[in-house]
Amino acid sequence: MSSPALPTGSQNERHTYRVTLRGVWAPRDEAERETLRAGLAEADGLGAMRFTPDGSLSYDRTLKAFSFRVELRSDAEDGEEMAAALAEERLEHVLRERGLHCGELRAAVTDLDTMKVNRKRRG
Repeated sequence: MSSPALPTGSQNERHTYRVTLRGVWAPRDEAERETLRAGLAEADGLGAMRFTPDGSLSYDRTLKAFSFRVELRSDAEDGEEMAAALAEERLEHVLRERGLHCGELRAAVTDLDTMKVNRKRRG
């Protein structure tokens, strides 16, 4: 006997979110600026602009602004606001590990499970 299918919107439904956090650096001293400069090789360029479960941090040599991209799964009923909050927690962890500080953040969240895909028509 098969178990009944969970209805759409069930509390067990999980969605995949891609979150981009954008912010500005707020280095407190020259040591933080040096840490940022040392990480430039890893954080500058297209290779750093990936959505990964751990998150990827990208910035350039001006050391003014940055972006953090992360892909995560969260309960669908919690929505995009929870996904943004989880992404901010991951970013805080990454920055804390490196001894870095930032100012205010802006979040852009995409729910991949509800995203409409436009396909080219043939003919």
